[in-house]
Parts: sequence; structure tokens; C-alpha cells
Amino acid sequence: MRISAQTWEFIREHRNGDVRDLALHAHRDDEVDLPFALDQIDGWQRARTKLPEWAAHDGVIYPPHISMEQCSSQSTAQYKAGVAARLVNAQTETASVPRGTLVDLTGGFGVDFSYMVSGFRRGVYVERQPHLCEIAEHNMRALGLDHVTVVNGNAEEYLTELPDRAVGDTKSGSASDKTDGTANGSVSGPTNETTNASSEPTLIFLDPARRDAHGARTYAIADCTPDVLALKESLLAKADWVMVKLSPMLDWRKTVADLGDCVREVHIVSTGNECKELLVVMSGDRPSDNTGTGIRMVCVNDSDVLDYRIGADGQVLETADAAADRNDDDDRNTDSGNTDGRNDNDGNTEPAYLYEPNASIMKAGCFDLLERRYARHGLRQIGPNSHLFTSGSMIERFPGRAFEIDAVTGMGKKELKTALSGITRANIAVRNFPMPVAALRKKLKLKDGGDAYIFATTTARGRHVLMVARKAQ
Repeated sequence: MRISAQTWEFIREHRNGDVRDLALHAHRDDEVDLPFALDQIDGWQRARTKLPEWAAHDGVIYPPHISMEQCSSQSTAQYKAGVAARLVNAQTETASVPRGTLVDLTGGFGVDFSYMVSGFRRGVYVERQPHLCEIAEHNMRALGLDHVTVVNGNAEEYLTELPDRAVGDTKSGSASDKTDGTANGSVSGPTNETTNASSEPTLIFLDPARRDAHGARTYAIADCTPDVLALKESLLAKADWVMVKLSPMLDWRKTVADLGDCVREVHIVSTGNECKELLVVMSGDRPSDNTGTGIRMVCVNDSDVLDYRIGADGQVLETADAAADRNDDDDRNTDSGNTDGRNDNDGNTEPAYLYEPNASIMKAGCFDLLERRYARHGLRQIGPNSHLFTSGSMIERFPGRAFEIDAVTGMGKKELKTALSGITRANIAVRNFPMPVAALRKKLKLKDGGDAYIFATTTARGRHVLMVARKAQ
């Protein structure tokens, strides 16, 4: 891409400035591409938070505003890179040495690719839009990634040109380390040459477009472009592993059912308690590790991770290790003196702590598993559809928000007055409760905000209650 030195200088000089003010008052210079410069300043300012490592490199080109909003964040890209590196190196003794070939069939802005490819000996970025290929070629150089090839081409057509993988090769990445036609240590420009770009891919990555021809958002996997369901057999024939990034709005159970028995792992990824993406890992002939049968499920929210296995029907598998952990928890629960009576969610004996699982766990729906994992604390669901939990003792690393309960009250005027004494504002949430937040707030005559939290829900016995709480310290 041809960008004048004056334009780059303008960007560096004003990148901390107000973009709107610059658009109105910046001195006009024929040597400065002002629209491009303003896009870059806005992109860099957003990247400081979303992609700080990219922002630290001079010369990175950022896409327009909407594309910056839609691209992966650094944290989610790094998570995918970690998953990819584990898959590639799972059966080798040199996990610290990059090996194998990554092929990204839907390159886009290239954030995911730039992080994932660091764990591979070589990488191929495929993108059908020429201008994105130009940006990717420029940015890979700016980021110091000199072991990648940029291909301007169609994902489906590129896939057909790849050789089938060597069936029976059990060392991840070994076939991909064969000599291919790629120039070592260089980034190629946009090209339609496919057969020389890579030998046998170790991992193929796809992030299918989620909008139809009219720009409307799509959520079903069959409605995305490219169609992973239609390409599934070809993908599995070409690479040891296939990783697909999907919308967090997808029903992961239906996705697993649609893709069939090739699914090895499902990752539900959240940041800041907001579900960002669904990752599905597929393989044609082997599990992702040696820890057992079934599909590995991983619920991630920043540093919180819940890892377990499910069967093809989506039910949690009770492995021998999990059963042993549960029995050990039960023993410790008895030893510590916690009893069911301490955690009666119908108010006979009020529990001390309230928990709201994080967004990934809410998406996964593995609520019974949480009860088993934290049995020693007496963790119990308030009701079958509340998705809230209580316990008698504090759980330090619960994967979600934790609150100390100050009061549990029914909806009678006298008990409400006692429970809400001194509270003028509160954060209100309803879970399986016959009244929306606005109506409940009006009834309670409380303003929004403050340190108090009120969870309105229904117990297992059908009693409507309010749980008045504050964040646990």
C-alpha cells in the first residue's frame, strides 16, 4: 500500500487527538490523506484497549470503525492461539518449538491469524477481498511475522487445491513440516497460487461470515459463509485439526449435533462476563488428548475456566476422576459441619452467600455440574430455572459473581419494609420471576444503582422471594 511519509507523520503527531476535532480543524495538506489518517488515529485509539500489542507497533494499518468493533480482541485471539498450540503439540516433546502449518481460510482483518500463527512453523492467510490482503501483507510485516503467506482467493477453491493429509500420521504437525514451495522467512504478496503455499495443513481455521447477502445477521451454522457443514468432509480430509469460530448466539447443542461425531472440543469464550464466541474443534480420527472419551467442554470467562466432558447427547459425563472429586468434597462437607439445613433456599434457615454463574456457564447450562464441583460448600440451586445458587460457606474461586446475603424476603408489605430498611437504590435482577425489572422497581420504590443488589426469583417450592445482597469482599 502506498501511504505518504507526510500521512504517517500526521498520524503519529495527532494520534492522541480528538478525531472529530481534527476532521473539522486540521490543516489541509495535499500530501496528507486526511480520511485515511483519521481512520488510523481512531483505529489506534481503539486498539490501545482492544489490541494493545498491535497498538505498540508503529505502522499497523487499522480498518474502518465498524470493522474494529467486530474484530477479535487481543484476549480472545490469545485464547485461540493457546488452544491451537496445545492441539498441535499435544503429542510431541517439543511444545516450545513452533511446528506445523496453520491455514486461515477466512483471513479478514487478521487478528486471530496473527496470534495463532506464532505457534506454527508457517502460516497461510486466505482472503477473497484484495484490499484486506494488502492490509494483511502490510500488517504481518509490521508485526514481525515473516513466516506467513498471503493468498487472495476463495476459501472453497483454495481448500480443493490442498493435498489430503497422510492418514495414520499420529505425530501432530509432522506432515506439515515437510519442505513445501513457500519461500522461507518471507511474506508473499497477494496471489492465487495455492498448491505451493503449503503442503499439508496441521490446523485449518475458519471464522465464517455471519451476515447474508442483504446484510442481515445470521446465527445458524448452515447460513454462514463459507458453509462449514457443506465443507466438513473436505476440511477433515485436509488437516489434522479444524477450528471454527462461531457466533455466541448459536445453540451449541444443535451445532454439535449438526457437525456429528467429528467434534472433539467446544469452547464458550467470554470476556468481562460477556459471551464473545463459540469455538468448535473437529478432527477426523482422534481425540484431542488422552484424558477420556466424549467431547471436551471448556467455559472461559477471563481467568475463570470450567473444564468437563459431555456425551454426544450433550449430557455431562461422570468420569472416574470427577466421581472421586465429588466423594472427596462430600467428605469435607461433612467434616466442616455444613449441612443441608444451613442452605435451605425457602427461608427456613437463610444461606449466607449467593452466586450468579458467568456468561459462559450460563450459555453451557451445566448447572448440576456446579453443584457437584462445589458440594463441600453446600452449593445448591435456588430453583430449577433460576440459575442462581446459594451456599453456607464462601467459595473463593466461584466462576461468576459472589454476593453476601443480607436478607431473604417474600413479597408481603411488612417483610419487604423490614428487609429493605435503609435502602433507597439498588441493582435489581429477575430470574424466573413473574414481574419485569421495571415493574418490580416501581413496586419497591427504589432508584437504580448503589451498593445493594436484589435478585428476584422463585424457589424450588414455588415461593417468590427477593434476595437482598451486596458484593462479597
